[in-house]
Amino acid sequence: MGSINLVLYEPEIPQNTGNIMRTCIATNTVLHLIQPFGFRLTDKYLKRSGVNYIDKVNYLVYDNLDEFYEKNPGVYYYLTRYGKKNLYDVHAEDVSKDYYFILGRESTGIPYDILKSHFEQCIRLPMAPEVRALNVSNVAAVIVYEALRQQGFPNLSLTEPETMKGPDFILNQK
Repeated sequence: MGSINLVLYEPEIPQNTGNIMRTCIATNTVLHLIQPFGFRLTDKYLKRSGVNYIDKVNYLVYDNLDEFYEKNPGVYYYLTRYGKKNLYDVHAEDVSKDYYFILGRESTGIPYDILKSHFEQCIRLPMAPEVRALNVSNVAAVIVYEALRQQGFPNLSLTEPETMKGPDFILNQK
């Protein structure tokens, strides 16, 4: 069985990483973090953004991108404003494959040499020309949910679980 994975290349802002961790937990997505970071993984801002779910996130840390590639064969997509393909050009429907969505630093993105050598796998989210880029945690959520949509949202609840308030909670309110 394959998996959907988010890869943060040298993340700088703990709040963004915390938000992405929460998205990963909600979607059963594996998170890969490539060093160096602009914060410590114990940072209070990281914990605040991830709320009380941080201890449940499935994440791995790598010293560099080469180590990540070495340990994770699969299908790679690079999220960048320079991509000529959009998220609907992503094909992640094969649940037997591992898909990796790579997002760059908040300040500079993914280095140009990496993008150039993988240009056919570069994806851009459509947006108005006045906007340079979306927040990295928003991009992460959008791309993960598109991949999950293509796979039919495997192992995800489509309604409020009974273990919480249940699917009929609103209908039972007076």
